[in-house]
Amino acid sequence: MRRAGPGTADTRRALLGQARASAQLGSPMYAELLARAADDPGGVVTGVLGERTETGHILGMLGTVHRLVLEGRVPELAAHYPTAGGTSDPLEAWPAFRDVLAGHAAEIRDGLLDPPQTNEVGRAAPLVGGLLTIADACRPAHDPARSLPVRLLEIGASAGLNLRADHFRFLHESGAYGPESPVVLPDAWRGLPPVGAPLAVAERRGCDPNPVDTSSPAGRRRLLSYVWPDQAARVARLRAAFEVAARVPATVVEAGAADFLDGLAPEPGVVTVVWHSTMRAYLSQEEAARVDRSIERAGAAASPDAPVAHLSFEGRDASRLDVQHVVTLRLWPGGEPVVLGEGPSHGLPTTWSPSV
Repeated sequence: MRRAGPGTADTRRALLGQARASAQLGSPMYAELLARAADDPGGVVTGVLGERTETGHILGMLGTVHRLVLEGRVPELAAHYPTAGGTSDPLEAWPAFRDVLAGHAAEIRDGLLDPPQTNEVGRAAPLVGGLLTIADACRPAHDPARSLPVRLLEIGASAGLNLRADHFRFLHESGAYGPESPVVLPDAWRGLPPVGAPLAVAERRGCDPNPVDTSSPAGRRRLLSYVWPDQAARVARLRAAFEVAARVPATVVEAGAADFLDGLAPEPGVVTVVWHSTMRAYLSQEEAARVDRSIERAGAAASPDAPVAHLSFEGRDASRLDVQHVVTLRLWPGGEPVVLGEGPSHGLPTTWSPSV
């Protein structure tokens, strides 16, 4: 093993950390590539990353290379990528991967600044479980058989696939929840949210600084490029979600989270739900504070006929994918933040707290 020089020590440490995270999250291919990259005697990876060694930058490197594969521009590497029909051993991809880094260094450097656009479909499990909890709490006293419809607002929505999460099917120990759907989430829940609550989504709107259009091949490739190529189940769920998106309308506007929520207010007859997942780390402190202020102002104006909820699925350490994520809900009027459950960063399975 090569001894890292002082200029590469931080890069090597970051790559090995992400390699461990990839292994823990079920991608032996990326774990192997990143471990090999950490000890690359030619320094190609260090030359691409430079001082940019945060998780988002490393995932940006992997995603940009994957996009080149999906575009058919690097056939030697595509032979190792299952998402491109590759049949060679993914664990033997390193030499071709290194050649792509060397040959497309400038383009890959540009990709480091592009925030990962996973739009992870598995995170629908905590989303829908949280929405069911909200629906259960928002039954009118005079008609407890129904619930207020949901006005669903997602920040960091990417292509808005999870804005259609109520059209997915969730398998659990006791059976299944949701309609028949191309998207089936196995082992979605350990324990159960209140699956008997009536859930209806009246509005689906989201924002993203760089929204993705899944009606275009380029948009679909972009999302696929940020799914780890040896995780066949995640790839299949994403492709199935494209089918749902084609028939269930949702609006995603090009905007930052704080601007999108500026002026947020309750609306009579619906419960306004602001939702986000694994995106808090991409907000500056200033923007995160603006987001919080907008939600809290709307919450302060909430009423039983016009409630407001803040539902999130974020890591205990927002800078790391390999830590447990928690489902947190605050429901106004009058509510305090409550942890509903927890799960891995990709959402499956979500384990619900006994009190849910």
